[in-house]
Amino acid sequence: MTTETPKPVQETTVEVCSNTDPLHLIDVDHVRIYVGNAKQAAFFYAYAFGFQVTQFDDLTTGKRDEASYLLTQGNIRILITTGLTKNHPAQRHINLFGDGVKDIAFTVFDAEKAYNRAIDNGAESAYEPFTVGDDNGKVTRAGIKTYGEVIHSFVSRTGTFSLPELKQGGRIFPGFETMEHPLNQFNKDNPCGLKFLDHCVGNVELDGMDKTVNWYEKVLEFSMFKHFDDADISTEYSALMSKVMSSGGGLIKFPINEPAEGKRKSQIQEYLDWHNDTPGVQHLAFRTDDALESIAELRKRGVSFLRLPDTYYELLWDRIGDIEEEKKLVQELGILVDCDDQGYLLQLFTHPVQDRPTLFFEIICRRGSQSFGKGNFKALFEALELEQDRRGNL
Repeated sequence: MTTETPKPVQETTVEVCSNTDPLHLIDVDHVRIYVGNAKQAAFFYAYAFGFQVTQFDDLTTGKRDEASYLLTQGNIRILITTGLTKNHPAQRHINLFGDGVKDIAFTVFDAEKAYNRAIDNGAESAYEPFTVGDDNGKVTRAGIKTYGEVIHSFVSRTGTFSLPELKQGGRIFPGFETMEHPLNQFNKDNPCGLKFLDHCVGNVELDGMDKTVNWYEKVLEFSMFKHFDDADISTEYSALMSKVMSSGGGLIKFPINEPAEGKRKSQIQEYLDWHNDTPGVQHLAFRTDDALESIAELRKRGVSFLRLPDTYYELLWDRIGDIEEEKKLVQELGILVDCDDQGYLLQLFTHPVQDRPTLFFEIICRRGSQSFGKGNFKALFEALELEQDRRGNL
């Protein structure tokens, strides 16, 4: 569908090697999403977004308190988990917030050392280090609390559980068994082309952004990458402020949003209203190296995206100039485009993927630009406000 062969995205991970920095992040190990029914949710994500359902751990494998399915695509690993007992933390999470992201986990060289460094830096423990394994390898995990009830786990791996093995289909944790889901072959034949997690956006309460930014700077030793205020992200009716935090090696970026004063309710406040007034993950952004192919395939599968005002494309190309992709197809697929002094990007946002207007996904393709679509903020906000109005939440 493109006029030229797309430039492949660059790898963002590093090879596992000796390193003295306990908080050096090797990779995004996985993202854990708590859901009401893991088996059904895994089927939804497999069909709608093209994920391979490759491993599971449930009653049939000996797991008595929860059921989990591992979904993979490119270098993305998502664990879909539901509780099987009334006291499981996933059940409380679902009751308060609905389906949502609980854990953004990082592969590190030594999980216990990473945890201890974070605790020394002021982190609050989510769970202490523990190790599981067998004669072929081990996995050590430890977790700390971040905004709301989201946590960051540190994960270190050896033997058959090592990161290179995991990327080649090795087991994510002891107890998990491999599976051949009925949609896996279909997804191989009809790829969606999602490569890895580009960024993860968190929504926090009014006046909560600086506190959260300071936490990432102090505890995880991240740095400020971008800053957007209400003059950058606003319409006639609503606004928000955002600061983007980046890990030391630039592995992953965490935009942090908070609501700003406006005539009506912002999308961030709507999120908080339906998320039990608690900060949490608003969306995950998946990188592709071909936005046209990925979004066309996702639309075929029934994924619903935000609709832009018809006026968006009237002025777009004068601002953007030439791009590799065919402009007519970009417009037909409803894709947003933005540029900066490093290049341009293409992006599009889904509607919420559950009934509560909370978690959604972004598809993003970078052609040099490392920003977040500042030129699209106004058009995106207007589209979001239309959806808020339809839901009666504006």
